[in-house]
Amino acid sequence: MPKTKPTEFKVSQLFGSVFVPSILFSTGEYALIPMIPASAQRLGADLPTAGIIAGLLMIGTLLADLPAARFVDAVGERRAMMWASLAAMFGIFGALLAGNVFVLGFAVLLVGASGAVFALARFAYMAEHVPLSHRARALSLLGGTFRAGAFIGPLLSAAVIAIWGISTVFALCMLVWLAAGASLWLTKDDRVSTTESASVSHALQIMKRERKKLLTVGLGATILGMLRTTRQIGLPLWALFIHMSPEKTALAIGIAGIVDFALFYTSGQIMDKYGRRASAVPTLIGLGITHLLVFGASTETLFFALALAMSLANGLGSGLILTLGADLAPTDSRNEFLAGFRLMVDAGVAAAPPILAGLTASIGLAAGMATFGVAGVAAAVLFYRYIPVFIKHEKA
Repeated sequence: MPKTKPTEFKVSQLFGSVFVPSILFSTGEYALIPMIPASAQRLGADLPTAGIIAGLLMIGTLLADLPAARFVDAVGERRAMMWASLAAMFGIFGALLAGNVFVLGFAVLLVGASGAVFALARFAYMAEHVPLSHRARALSLLGGTFRAGAFIGPLLSAAVIAIWGISTVFALCMLVWLAAGASLWLTKDDRVSTTESASVSHALQIMKRERKKLLTVGLGATILGMLRTTRQIGLPLWALFIHMSPEKTALAIGIAGIVDFALFYTSGQIMDKYGRRASAVPTLIGLGITHLLVFGASTETLFFALALAMSLANGLGSGLILTLGADLAPTDSRNEFLAGFRLMVDAGVAAAPPILAGLTASIGLAAGMATFGVAGVAAAVLFYRYIPVFIKHEKA
């Protein structure tokens, strides 16, 4: 089938094929994440070992980022999402039956790898089938599905634990991932990918060929991913430093999260109407400056203001990393490029916590956050300088 013309395309066409399964898959992931350390401890792991088991989720994602491109090329985007949902479901079934931390660790690793395949497949699907005129809005909505899963997943897991116990969270994850696979199977979609097979151009070769894009805009996107991670980690740590109670910290961050969620579609409208820089540069400058100003949040009121400012800056860039990756991807090797792009960003996200921990131990938390703030401002310069070189913006 020929590609959809911009005048014929409606974002609502993606509801059954992308948005519903994405919310379901994200719900399962976010329901599982808080339970991994507790499950490891129940199997006899000490605190450091429980942390390692939890970290296997991201390690599985990193290990699968590049191989995922070949799998998606071989079976197609929609089928890859189906298989990833089923693989995650069977992986966590192993966790449900696990009698030791090794089986649990393998199950978590498999879920992480499945998440990499699912994420790449939906990313590639939208880059292939969504016209440039609607791309940012569609990908911002996709970013909104992650945020929805982040809300729904923990709430469901908390309710399930209260009624039936912690082990039933695994059954909940299996159920929502099965539902994700079923929703994809029931969706009628005869569009096919025009991306060439990974055997023609390997992902590493494509990364080398497209290194200028990756070392400029890709590096900026990686720094953005790192800042989002240090925001999530650094704010609770700073709250501890100024002696805020856990309930007040959770309330402040939760209310700020509503601002983040509320802006996810607005950011897409900005990008489609005014160009990618209109979202990218303010987001990086905002996150950079707020990281630099962490030291000034010495009271509960100032902490709340800081959390709101960070959420506002982050919300203006909802879907930005996805949009930039889709814009930059070459048509002859889209999946391979997106796999490499995701690998860069995921590696940055995985590296951010240990880097922040090292900086905190050596120069203090405020100075460590400020260091990331400087990197954020530098990334804003990269975006301002290089986005127009690679992206021919078309107004909707």
